Amino acid sequence: MNQITKLLGILYPIIQGGMGNISNAPLAAAVSNAGGLGMIGAGTMTPDEVENIIVETKKLTNRPFGVNIAISVNPHVKELVALVLKHQIKVVSYSAGNPAPMIPILKENGVKILCVIATVLHAQKAEAAGADIVVAEGYEAAGINSHLETTTFALIPQVAKGVSIPVIAAGGIGDGHGLAAALMLGASGVQMGTRFIATKEAPFHESYKQKMLECNDHGTVVVGRSVGKIRRLLPTPYIEKVLEKEKEGMDVQEYAEMTTEYYHVNGAIYGNMEDGFVNGGQIAGLIRNVPSVEELLKSMMKEAKDRLSVVSGMIQ
Repeated sequence: MNQITKLLGILYPIIQGGMGNISNAPLAAAVSNAGGLGMIGAGTMTPDEVENIIVETKKLTNRPFGVNIAISVNPHVKELVALVLKHQIKVVSYSAGNPAPMIPILKENGVKILCVIATVLHAQKAEAAGADIVVAEGYEAAGINSHLETTTFALIPQVAKGVSIPVIAAGGIGDGHGLAAALMLGASGVQMGTRFIATKEAPFHESYKQKMLECNDHGTVVVGRSVGKIRRLLPTPYIEKVLEKEKEGMDVQEYAEMTTEYYHVNGAIYGNMEDGFVNGGQIAGLIRNVPSVEELLKSMMKEAKDRLSVVSGMIQ
């Protein structure tokens, strides 16, 4: 047991990243049942839509799970906080905005607060606001990313030295070697999104999983640099159109319209790659199988322990 497992009431220090509008109960419950922390991402969904997933998840697991609220993305933040309290959710993950105004009421009700950050300064602000844990996410990660482009390997040790609360590493982690590396850099656990896509319980389109299996070390693409709204994805015909528009000088409004959650759902859930996109982190190049979530977590823990043992022997 380490700081993360003790704080969150889980078996393994492995957290599922919020997946926005493609969040679902089967995967979140599977992660929690396997000993990690499943996460529901509210994305741009309405409170009713999020509540339906919460209710379904509670039917599938009696283990802790969390809700991720992207503050600047969802206009119903107060209603989502009310849902967390109503359903006695034990963990809330905040991202994409300032969580400080919402932290006190959650803390008063025993909710543990995770804040996703990409700089030491933001980690320190999150700690000062009352966060229990910071999730330091590197530029390797899938989906919406910081324009600063700091990599996980550089970010984690700096954040770990900059705050006194536990740090979770995110971005570019997909196996036990990555978990061991994160622990060596000063993190107390890891958050993964991309790796959980290619699992048996993840109810995503088979073409999405297949693209993961076919990806290589340079198989992801980044859109949005020209408008300061970075997103890392797997290549699809639709994303080629977005990249062409960027070359032509698209503005931020057109970019936002072309990367709404509608197109995300279209690609990930319905497999429509001609009119949709799928998120994917750089770790996709490491993914070569589709295990159950339980198999994945157990193998990661064994790999991490084995690797840490080997490393210990190398420096004697």
